[in-house]
Amino acid sequence: MRIFAKYNCKLAYTTSVYPMSSCINPSTLATSVNGFKCLPLPTNRAAIRIMAKNKPVQCLVSAKYDNLTVDRRSANYQPSIWDHDFLQSLNSNYTDETYKRRAEELKGKVMTTIKDVTEPLDQLELIDNLQRLGLAYHFETEIRNILHNNYNNNKDYNWRKENLYATSLEFRLLRQHGYPVSQDVFNGFKDDKGGFICNDFKGIISLHEASYYSLEGESIMEEAWQFTSKHLKEVMISKSKQGDVFVAEQTKRALELPLLWKVPMLEARWFIDVYEKREDKNHLLLELAKLEFNVLQAIYQEELKDVVIGLGEKLSFARDSLVASFVWSLGIVFEPQFAYCRRILTITFALISVIDDIYDAYGTLDELELFVDAVERVGHQLCFEPPSGLYENLFSCALQLG
Repeated sequence: MRIFAKYNCKLAYTTSVYPMSSCINPSTLATSVNGFKCLPLPTNRAAIRIMAKNKPVQCLVSAKYDNLTVDRRSANYQPSIWDHDFLQSLNSNYTDETYKRRAEELKGKVMTTIKDVTEPLDQLELIDNLQRLGLAYHFETEIRNILHNNYNNNKDYNWRKENLYATSLEFRLLRQHGYPVSQDVFNGFKDDKGGFICNDFKGIISLHEASYYSLEGESIMEEAWQFTSKHLKEVMISKSKQGDVFVAEQTKRALELPLLWKVPMLEARWFIDVYEKREDKNHLLLELAKLEFNVLQAIYQEELKDVVIGLGEKLSFARDSLVASFVWSLGIVFEPQFAYCRRILTITFALISVIDDIYDAYGTLDELELFVDAVERVGHQLCFEPPSGLYENLFSCALQLG
C-alpha cells in the first residue's frame, strides 16, 4: 500500500474468511510508522472489506511531545487589566432591591403615559425615544399595538402630509418592526426633476436613518441616502465653523453609523445625555432610563464574575479576551432575561480568540495540521498529544456550551 511504503509502515492483522470476500477485523489491526502508533482504521460498524490489494489505507501519525523542546513564536501579548481579582472586586449598589422596586414603579407610570398619548406623531416619537433610551423591551406589547393601529389606519395621513420628518420616522419604525411599507411614500418630497426637496435638518437626518431600511432594488431609497449623505456632510462642516457643537456632533454620529447598526446600550448611554438637555423631555422616561442603565450594568458585572473558562495557565500564550468577548455578546443581546445566551456567546467568542492566537503565533505547522484533523473528526480520543494539554483545555471549554 502506497502510504505504508512511503512511511515505512508495518501492518499486522488476522483475517476471517467469508464467502466471496476477505475481511480485516479492526480490533486485531495494529500499525506502526517509524515507531509511532496509529489509530485503528475507521470502520462501518463491522469490517473493512479489501476489494483490491493496492487499496490505500488511512494511517495517522501519533505525535509525542514528551521531553521535546519546541521553539515557539511569541506574540508578546500584554496581560489583561481585567484579571480575576479585579473582576471579582466589581461591586454596585444597584443590585439592591430598592432600585428594582423603584424601576417597577416607574415602568407602571411610563405605561400609563404611553396609553395617554393619542396623536400619531407623538406616539411615534415616544416609541423612538423608548428605543434609543434602551427601554423599549419593557413595553413591547404597547409598541406593537401602536404600530399595528398606525399601519392599519394609514388612510388618514394628514398628520404627516408634507412633513418629511414624520413620514421618515413612520417609515423607519414600521419597517423595523416588519411592516411592508412602500418607498412611494417619499415621492411627495421630490421636485419635477426627481430630486429630493428639503431644507429641514430634522427631516433630513430622519430620512437618512430611514434610508438604511431599504430593500434590494429600491431606487428611491438609494437616492434618499445619496441626497441626505451629501447634505449632512455640508451641514456638519457648516455647523462646525459656526461653533454649533451639538448639531455638528449629532450629524457626525449619523454619518458614521446609522441607528440600525449601533449597539443599543452604547447608544442609550449617549442618548441619555442628549435627551436630558432637551426642553421636551419626559422626566419619567429620563429617570427610568438612568436607573435601568445602572441596574443593567450591575447585572452584567455579576454575570461577568460567573463566566469562568477553564483555560488556566496552560493557555497563557493567548490573549485574555474574556471581557471583550462579554462586551461583544452585549452587542447581540443586552436584555437581562438573556443571561444564559450571553454566557454561551462569551465562551464561544473567547474560544475563537484562543484558537486564532494558536494559529497566528503559538502552534507549529505539524501541530496545527494534527489539530485540524482532530477537530474535523470531532472526537476526544486523540491520536496525538498536543502541547501543554491544549486540546483538552479547549474541549473542556467547548463542553460548557452543552
